[in-house]
Amino acid sequence: MIIGICTCEIFIFNANSLKSKRSVVKSIIEKSKNRFNISIAEVGDNDKWQKSIIAFSTISNEQKVVEETMDKVINFFDSYSEIEIISIKRELL
Repeated sequence: MIIGICTCEIFIFNANSLKSKRSVVKSIIEKSKNRFNISIAEVGDNDKWQKSIIAFSTISNEQKVVEETMDKVINFFDSYSEIEIISIKRELL
């Protein structure tokens, strides 16, 4: 059994308040959950209105499947014009 954990630090363009930041982050989290069947949450920078840290995990019997899912989720994040990924940390257990 392989567990993949990925942490992404993102910058949110045009977020001028915590409310507008939460709107973008909530959209990303909900759409990612529904599309990829992953566990995902905002895990850091909750009080900063233009930054966020989002972590997600996936599990499979095969390492290839875990890595492909992580790649797809990161590409999905990249498709959002409202954000830019600052850093990505991946871990396989």
